[in-house]
Amino acid sequence: MSKSDQRLQDEGSQLQVVTAGATAGLISRFVVAPLDVVKIRLQLQSHSLSDPLSQVDLRGSPIYKGTIGTFRHIVANEGVAALWKGNVPAELMYVAYASIQFTTYRSMTLLLHRVFAKDGSGGNSTQSRLPKSVESFISGASAGATATAATYPLDLLRTRFAAQGNDRVYASLRHAIADINRDEGIRGFFRGLSPALAQIVPFMGLFFAVYEGARLPLGKMDLPWGTGDATAGIIASVVAKTGVFPLDLVRKRIQVQGPTRSRYVHKNIPEYVGTVSTVRQVLHREGVRGLYRGLTVSLIKAAPASAVTMWTYERVLNLLISRSEKAGTAQ
Repeated sequence: MSKSDQRLQDEGSQLQVVTAGATAGLISRFVVAPLDVVKIRLQLQSHSLSDPLSQVDLRGSPIYKGTIGTFRHIVANEGVAALWKGNVPAELMYVAYASIQFTTYRSMTLLLHRVFAKDGSGGNSTQSRLPKSVESFISGASAGATATAATYPLDLLRTRFAAQGNDRVYASLRHAIADINRDEGIRGFFRGLSPALAQIVPFMGLFFAVYEGARLPLGKMDLPWGTGDATAGIIASVVAKTGVFPLDLVRKRIQVQGPTRSRYVHKNIPEYVGTVSTVRQVLHREGVRGLYRGLTVSLIKAAPASAVTMWTYERVLNLLISRSEKAGTAQ
């Protein structure tokens, strides 16, 4: 077994990794829930405060302006609790997503170490033929795609609950599942899956391209707030999220299609069919800026979400490993 494989094996058992990942997702989701609701509301808004022509057919829809303005509008009209709308399916999704993501990433990395061992001896070499960046790209993309597909129905439910105003479309999570299954069938739970999966590979590509390009130059600088690697990671995350954000917006718009489309807080959501068609429709009606509604709050959300997830994951995993070792010693 290679040193890299041994390191991964030493980082905890499968159960410990799943538990740590699930806990990290649970806590992270609760912390960033209000930002997520604001982002979804902005993404679903097809009209603009600065464009009177787009407000002709509001049908009672609110007009949100910026992150702070949207926060204030939601709290004033729906109460503070509205900032956690959709939190139940979102918590379930984040727990499952984080667990599947961390587990798949770990398993894929171990597999790549065995398959691409430098001496071809099935994993006994200490080196791999794959560059570290390529290995991370493949493992990350595989983990993201697997977790996204497996938890997608929960993502759709989260979006629909967050999109509800004071007039409730679904009375509860159980009723939502029953209604969607009855009115839209199984396919209804996977509306927008195509753009969700389509954004994973370009996101990983942009992230690693920017990260590798910025890491070395930044590493030579004396940065007061941290290392060059951390700064390069932040820059890469911002660039990658910005690059694939239109696909995220398209996913949200498609998720609220169907028989309930006109019943959400934005009652004038246009009818969309397909990823490419939706992009064209948004560009035609709202311009390029329309594809980036909610980008600011999305970038603001990324930092605390990642920080809380990784901080919690590392500490929970270390705690579980420590307890396991103490239990083994006691025996």
